[in-house]
Amino acid sequence: MAKYLVTGGAGFIGSHIAEALVARGDAVRVLDDLSTGKLENLAGIAGRFELVEGDIRDLPTCRRAVEGVAAVFHQAALASVARSVADPLLADAINVTGTLNLLVAARDAGVGSFVLASSSAVYGDDPAMPKVEGREGRPLSPYGVGKLVGEKYGQVFHALHGLRAVALRYFNVFGPRQDPHSEYSAVIPLFVTRVLRGERPTIYGDGEQSRDFVFVGDVVRANLAAAASPAAAGEAVNIASGTETTVNGLLAAVNGILGARIEPVRADPRPGDILRSAADIAKARRLLGFAPGLSFEDGLRKTVAWYKEKS
Repeated sequence: MAKYLVTGGAGFIGSHIAEALVARGDAVRVLDDLSTGKLENLAGIAGRFELVEGDIRDLPTCRRAVEGVAAVFHQAALASVARSVADPLLADAINVTGTLNLLVAARDAGVGSFVLASSSAVYGDDPAMPKVEGREGRPLSPYGVGKLVGEKYGQVFHALHGLRAVALRYFNVFGPRQDPHSEYSAVIPLFVTRVLRGERPTIYGDGEQSRDFVFVGDVVRANLAAAASPAAAGEAVNIASGTETTVNGLLAAVNGILGARIEPVRADPRPGDILRSAADIAKARRLLGFAPGLSFEDGLRKTVAWYKEKS
């Protein structure tokens, strides 16, 4: 039985990856400092995974976590653009040094594959649409810088040491378990939970900024495929739906599903925010056999149903 490490495995995406690995019969180790991740996210596989509670900024902890694993799914991160702008030193320590610690530990332990959660933020100010790998602009936030540096380190470790590292550039991932309670929370859980309570969500700018929303189940499938794909080693690959949805359109969709007519509060644009985002996913299709399994509307219905059940 193969063993896999999921860093940030008590978080939103990581917990879904851990569940999928357990469901197919693999042994799973989770590394998480539980600063934002929650063990309740792993309640569905309680007793069927090993927990290493620790921080990726600590190299000895990383060495202990990678021991005996076939692949690493590296999801742990400071995952907020706004927080990286407010605290760039913390963002660098977690997203750059933490990733490098894990790569060093994986190299030294003889790990086969290393799948890094990267981000569409690496495209920065590139104006072209859709976003295509190899056509990156200048990052607009410390978060984007850190994710790009992590990708480059993965490519170097592949070239120098044969570690099959692949970076998955997530666009806007959504689904059950996404935390709506932080001031840095993603837009879908914020909108859904506020509309459920009859409260007005905030839209920054004119609301015509667009995002490429991808359901978490599709992201999980992409991770499993990336770990098993020698052709993807050393590459950076977009993981998205390939379609654009505006923030105004998102609120309209949430209102429609819930039968509500909540109007937003309008606020000034946020620094570091990208105005338009949609991905070309041809490379993911070619290297990973990836295609979105759920439409945005179906994924949003599943997500809204989960938040209704929890409210």
